[in-house]
Amino acid sequence: MPTSSTQLPALDSINSTQQPNSSIYLFSKFIHPDKELYIEFYSLWIALMVVNAIIFLVGVVLNSLALYVFCFRTKTKTTSVIYTINLIVTDLLVGFSLPVRIIMFYSAGDCLNCSLVHIFGYFVNMYCSILFLTCICVDRYLAIVQVEASRKWRNPTCAKGICVFIWIFATVVTFSILTMAIQFAACCLSKILLLMVCEYFFPLIIIIFFTTRIMCALSKPSLMHQSRERRMRAVQLLTTVLIIFMICFTPFHVRQVAISINPDMPHDVSLLVYHVTVTLSSLNSCMDPIVYCFVTNNFQSTMKNIFRKTEPAQTSVDILGMNKNTKGS
Repeated sequence: MPTSSTQLPALDSINSTQQPNSSIYLFSKFIHPDKELYIEFYSLWIALMVVNAIIFLVGVVLNSLALYVFCFRTKTKTTSVIYTINLIVTDLLVGFSLPVRIIMFYSAGDCLNCSLVHIFGYFVNMYCSILFLTCICVDRYLAIVQVEASRKWRNPTCAKGICVFIWIFATVVTFSILTMAIQFAACCLSKILLLMVCEYFFPLIIIIFFTTRIMCALSKPSLMHQSRERRMRAVQLLTTVLIIFMICFTPFHVRQVAISINPDMPHDVSLLVYHVTVTLSSLNSCMDPIVYCFVTNNFQSTMKNIFRKTEPAQTSVDILGMNKNTKGS
């Protein structure tokens, strides 16, 4: 097991040649490359790499099957299905970034720019996942509570436009804020906090708000004409999304806020918490398939039919997104 700190020239040069108030020094408190963990906590690095390998295998298999079902076995491309397809794509990109992380460690561990490119791509996909989950929750609320008022907004064309906007927004905001955080020390902390507010805390507030609203609305007599199955699936979907947020995304962002408040946090603590919470954030690519089960009426049965090597019936409807249940549900 390596113990010499000389194996981390990029980090050593940052810590030794940069002043404590430099932007790269501040930024390095938010982002820790794998080589730091490899040198200081070798056993934990091995354990996390094994966990990441499992997440990669499970996430890629489940999301590839889900992408096949929603693209080729789902007849009606409703707004929920469109958001879900984009969510699956982000989860696949997060999954494929995990082996890239290991490859980069062995082939370009000393390349700071390579690490920043990988970090940028990972964060863009993570925040896209957050925003698409938020869209699914808002769509559930509109489909259940504001059926008539939201009819003109809940159409495939509008959903596709929102998806394009989310991809552009997440890319531009993440790139601009991370770039400014690296270049300008004075605004480093505030810019990273702004990124977290725009792409995590604000969506979390939206999800909590609409989850609470829809649970209250479902108890009203005016909605009792809707089937119990449809109402229960809406509650299950929003609850699942909220649980995913709490388990996968909250620890990482709490850690980032803690660093913003206390930049002098002990290095070992910051390093350990960073890598553990980043691994938790990757776990969402394995948990999101639970959400897919509540988007269409027979997603689970279609998946079972695929594994049984039989010809499944097409997944026909989005039972939460339609105004009335179809015969297939």
